[in-house]
Amino acid sequence: MAPLAVHHFICRKDNYGVLTHAEDGTTVSIDAPDAATVQAELDAKGWRLTHILVTHHHGDHTAGIAELKERWNCVVVGPKAEAARIPGIDHAVEEGDRVNLGGHAIEVLDTPGHTLGHVTYHMPDDRVAFVGDTVFAMGCGRILEGNAEMMWHSLSKIAKLPAETRLYTGHEYSLANARFGLTIEPENPVLQDRARQAENLPATGGVAPPATVGLELQSNVFLRPHVFAVREKLGLRADADWRVFAELRERKNKF
Repeated sequence: MAPLAVHHFICRKDNYGVLTHAEDGTTVSIDAPDAATVQAELDAKGWRLTHILVTHHHGDHTAGIAELKERWNCVVVGPKAEAARIPGIDHAVEEGDRVNLGGHAIEVLDTPGHTLGHVTYHMPDDRVAFVGDTVFAMGCGRILEGNAEMMWHSLSKIAKLPAETRLYTGHEYSLANARFGLTIEPENPVLQDRARQAENLPATGGVAPPATVGLELQSNVFLRPHVFAVREKLGLRADADWRVFAELRERKNKF
């Protein structure tokens, strides 16, 4: 089987749009932030949309669904817990479900916190995961519907994926996340290097290559509450990991 083609691009102001294309022509949009932009990318690639996989119900991830579905009659897959809030949903999924699209297996993970029904789509054979607004490059999503312990549990699931797994995120916030991370771990050389790369993103069209789980574990402070330097910085040497994470998230909210 030919490798899965994955194409990602800026959509709206700072959303990422993602298209995958399998050898048999199966073409999937991960979320649909804006129908016109997704359609333009489909046209540029010469691909025909067959499916939309939705990570969560927020409008900046679902605004393009109705128009794209009307044009392509594509199948919309989304989280069972948010099915009533997602337009045009055909198949509702939850943790433990598996979807096979174009011969490529997809595992569904429940990753609530940003929203209560947020899901992640993990493709183990292709070494990719579509994480929506749970994880960002050097960052994580705001906790809007869940709580810090819930969000930490979701982040922990993603952190346990194979280190080579590439993470396709829902937004481009690299520079802001890098700058915050350096206030917590200023001596982290991997984070320093990623911060320099983030400074150059505008020159490359604002599209950052997806980071791997392994790279995030080395440089994303939200995945590092167990690290002594992080705990020392926060003055939380003996607290549970999720409480350290909660303090990090609160500080980022005010950054």
